[in-house]
Amino acid sequence: MDLHQRLNPGVSSQSSLPYNFSPEIPWSNSTKSVYSNSSYSPLSSETLSNNYSPTEPTSSHSPLEPNSPLFTPIIGSGFIPPQTQPDFDFDFDTSSYALSHHNMHQTLQQIETVLMAPDLLTETETDSQDTKRVRIQNPLENPISYLTRPVRQDPQNIIKQMLIRCAEALNESKIDDFRILEQETRKLVSITGDPVRRVGAYLLEGLVARNENTGTNIYRALKCKEPESNELLSYMRILYDICPYFKFGYMAANGAIAEAVRAENKIHIIDFQIAQGTQWVTLIQALAARPGGPPYIRITGIDDPVSEFARGDGLQLVGKMLEDMSRKFNIPLEFNGLSIYASQVTKEMLDVREGEALVVNFSLLLHHTPDESVDLENPRDGLLRMVKSLNPKVTTIVEQESNTNTTPFLTRFVETLDYYSAMFESIDVTLPREKRERINVEQHCLARDIVNIIACEGKERVERHELLGKWRSRLSMAGFQPYPLSSYVNSVIRKLLGCYSEKYTLVERDGALLLGWKNRNLISASAWH
Repeated sequence: MDLHQRLNPGVSSQSSLPYNFSPEIPWSNSTKSVYSNSSYSPLSSETLSNNYSPTEPTSSHSPLEPNSPLFTPIIGSGFIPPQTQPDFDFDFDTSSYALSHHNMHQTLQQIETVLMAPDLLTETETDSQDTKRVRIQNPLENPISYLTRPVRQDPQNIIKQMLIRCAEALNESKIDDFRILEQETRKLVSITGDPVRRVGAYLLEGLVARNENTGTNIYRALKCKEPESNELLSYMRILYDICPYFKFGYMAANGAIAEAVRAENKIHIIDFQIAQGTQWVTLIQALAARPGGPPYIRITGIDDPVSEFARGDGLQLVGKMLEDMSRKFNIPLEFNGLSIYASQVTKEMLDVREGEALVVNFSLLLHHTPDESVDLENPRDGLLRMVKSLNPKVTTIVEQESNTNTTPFLTRFVETLDYYSAMFESIDVTLPREKRERINVEQHCLARDIVNIIACEGKERVERHELLGKWRSRLSMAGFQPYPLSSYVNSVIRKLLGCYSEKYTLVERDGALLLGWKNRNLISASAWH
């Protein structure tokens, strides 16, 4: 099975469209890479040449420096739809981590067809979490000096505690202490080590960039640069294949939408981060096959003005893809693209029409919208209130389950260490440590987020995640009520997770779903009306 089929299991090989419906990866949104300009690199990194070997001598470059062979700036939001279908030479056996096409195809076909049928009752499975991750101790709970505090002798704990000591020293503006600790910690971290060593390498990079106050300036500079689209595309495809995070979000959101509009003849979908528009491929196919005939669909796709760097072209590319889908599946479909930041959207721009069932989708977007801690006008809550005033039939939200918005720096550092340690552990299960492709995936798809959280502040810190409970409070204050995800959607997602490691967990909480690794929740999906 080729890569196009693996990324689009809902489209059969016999009837595939002449487009690559690679699912968008929302975490790639906007430029988030930050690095140090220090002459002494805060991170020794291996050069990723075609002849790369983990045992080769290390480079003097920081892995996030613009001249480093490891560095490729990432710009824009959403995934990249190629204008053609380039062949990517990954230089490794994709079968070593790819999902079973048969299992995935069968799973997605079920959610496409059954959601259009009468309601089904499915018993919720009992959650099982036999393996637990060790909670990282918050340094604020133990005020012992970071230079004298004893370190537990477990290798992972040693690295975590050394990283926390570095953050403590920097937080207290004890720069000499920080530099001593940073040099010692550098000996313990590596982008080719176990998960905590790899996460530690990027966290240390963020600390040095924060110390040198380079994060904000570099973030601004990178906004004007265009990434190598084909290279970035290959990294994101690998990440999509090896982890269920994005499939989970799309399936949960589309499942809620399919149920809400099952009997509607006119549907208007407003996607506040359309990117490639590929989230809607399987939903459109399901609606096209609906008993009684397909509905009329309008899609308003919103994306910020710099996203065309990630797509390779403007929103007209998304419109062309959807137009071809409309002809292919014989379903009436209209597309309108808005190149504007989500917080700047007004009701008048959305052309809401009477008689249409309105659907609003926020997929890993709201955490990029500033709140009251950044902007006194509070665009985050203002956007939710504006959407509620449109009276949508259902609003779907997918977000990272992390608390990095308004927490103090030291607490935020510990939270980031814990969250991405779990994320890197999950990658370890399917992509060997010695593979340079794994390094590329972590570096270009995840590391820039880590460094942005640690090195940037104010408006330049765009990774401002909140927990499900906080989103629930914001949505309730805006007038929304929960629209519980059905037990059938829950069961289908559990079946999807059966294609992956048994260490992935799925928790239902007050009608929302949380996907996690061991005992750490990583992604939440919820629906509202």
